[in-house]
Amino acid sequence: MLSILSVVAATTTTVAAAKSGGHTRSVHRSGTAVFTATPLGSGALATREIRTQGAGGNINVATKAQPPLTVNRHHSEQGNGSVSSTASDQENGGNDSLITSFDGLNHRQQRRANGGNQFSLEPPDQGLCVGNGFVVETVNDVTRIYDTSGNPLAGVQDLNTFYGYAAQIDRLTGVVGPFVTDPSCSFDVATQRWFMDVLTLDTLPDGSFTGPNHIDLAVSQTSDPTQAWNIYRLPVQDDGTQGTPDHGCSGGADKNGNPIGHGPCLGDYPHQGADANGFYITTNEYSFIGPEFHGAQIYGFSKGALARGDSSVLVTQFDTHGLDNGNSGFTIWPATSPGGQSEGAARSGESSGEGSGTEYFLSSNAADEAHGAGFAVGPRKSNQLLTWALTNTQSLDSDSPDLTLSHTMNRVKLYATPPPSDQKEGSVPLIDCLNDTACATFFIGAPNPFFPEAEGPLDSNDTRMQQVTFVNGQLWGALDTKVKVHGVTKAGIEWFVVNPTIHNGSVSAHLERQGTFGLANNNVIYPAIGVTSSGLGVMAFTVVGANHFPSAGYATISADSGLGEIHVAAEGAGPQDGFTETKVFGPTPGIPRPRWGDYGAAVPVGDSVWIASEYIGQTCTFDEYTTAPFGSCGGTRTSLANWDTRISQVSVSQN
Repeated sequence: MLSILSVVAATTTTVAAAKSGGHTRSVHRSGTAVFTATPLGSGALATREIRTQGAGGNINVATKAQPPLTVNRHHSEQGNGSVSSTASDQENGGNDSLITSFDGLNHRQQRRANGGNQFSLEPPDQGLCVGNGFVVETVNDVTRIYDTSGNPLAGVQDLNTFYGYAAQIDRLTGVVGPFVTDPSCSFDVATQRWFMDVLTLDTLPDGSFTGPNHIDLAVSQTSDPTQAWNIYRLPVQDDGTQGTPDHGCSGGADKNGNPIGHGPCLGDYPHQGADANGFYITTNEYSFIGPEFHGAQIYGFSKGALARGDSSVLVTQFDTHGLDNGNSGFTIWPATSPGGQSEGAARSGESSGEGSGTEYFLSSNAADEAHGAGFAVGPRKSNQLLTWALTNTQSLDSDSPDLTLSHTMNRVKLYATPPPSDQKEGSVPLIDCLNDTACATFFIGAPNPFFPEAEGPLDSNDTRMQQVTFVNGQLWGALDTKVKVHGVTKAGIEWFVVNPTIHNGSVSAHLERQGTFGLANNNVIYPAIGVTSSGLGVMAFTVVGANHFPSAGYATISADSGLGEIHVAAEGAGPQDGFTETKVFGPTPGIPRPRWGDYGAAVPVGDSVWIASEYIGQTCTFDEYTTAPFGSCGGTRTSLANWDTRISQVSVSQN
């Protein structure tokens, strides 16, 4: 299907005042790691199957599985914007550009890793990095290395063990380890190093959070990811402890929901980027305990220092609280570049006339978080795209980094928070079990108090920016949005191509091209764009709806011709049938909180782009589900979840 919608050129609007300096401190190398696959357990239903806040947390019923922990990540609801789109009734079924495609990590592998001392969890959060003949995938909460044909080079490695922590849960003693989440990774051609990061929340042995949380960054010691990695731990609680600045996050809320007291912040949703000089991580900073969102944080490291494995590395932090005309930055996604970040970033410095290095970022501002310190309902729609720049990145490898952060805004086509994504109807044996008195009693210890359960939709994300690529002087990004396709409201995608420039240390930007697209009777969600040095790229996403179980989709893209036809790299075999779809396992009992994503990945390498998305690669009946071993469906899933990931390589040389 041809999905080119609108082409817009716009002049740059107001440039915000630049913020210089930032908060600089040291982080120390805290050890090493190596991929050592841990043995797989049975994956059988066990006591305390889902992570909760402490052993005494809320329990719906006398059950083996308690309500899950929900990280303090706001879930925006559908916006009221009117966003139009066009689409044909069918996408293109051909896959001439698909070089290879294979299944990546899945929930059964995740749950069985480390001898089965893992929790069941959703969603996977897709990390992917490719280079030197290796493909490294990292998801919640496992990682694996493949060759470029999809052959595993080692077994499944759980992330708790890799980063040097106790198991998620010791099933003999019940002791709970730190909460590791939100993985991502990249391979830097210029330094020949692999970078992999996670957010880690410290816990007591019963699983209760203690407040401190940190970004754990692993950097390979060589160009071979199967060899040793250095580990750096960056505290991000920002309450004045462990060298962090104090951002005044609250220690709770009063009876009216207003923040009170003082407590730690949470560095949620970390993502990474790089230029010629620096390596960057951004987070969304919430109050760990209270109700408020503080603002996106930007952390800059010397890429050279990390690649060398220095024992101590300086990191400079910028707080975006109040920087967007009194509002705060939200999901400021840092850019990466194909062929090694040095090429794109060098051009950036040359075009600015300063030659001191620039890292670019994109963000949106329709979400509630971008409009004030609390969760008061915002507009959930916007026609603004923000381009951010961190300049003088060359100074990151000095004893006194001296950076400047600025941003600008362009008017774009309206985007709004999408509705949940409906699924094609299919077999949902977990749902069927919870609706069956005998099966539910075996599963949760009593009949389901929230009967009946039903197949639910997927979470379609909010309007936060997704993966950003910088190539040939252009920034590429995309986000999820509400669209109307043939008069029907669905979840779709809006994408952007921006030309940024630097003058006197501040950024300006020209909107080169944009588009919005959807697919008739279906939804397209969680985009990730990778663009090669030729300017040709691929957008990855999930396709799901009346005609598709959750499937791994993609489309080619270029600045000249826009978006090409939608293809499916791997067709879904059945609907998502996981615990987040249910009322009995909802974080608020009786209210399901479906999950999906939370992000995909696209990695340009040469004349192709590697992509990865969540999809559903199995299906089974209720009888197969209840046949011993319970919930495994012949070794294709676990009792509580059935997600898979799909990794594909797409050629763009003939685009």
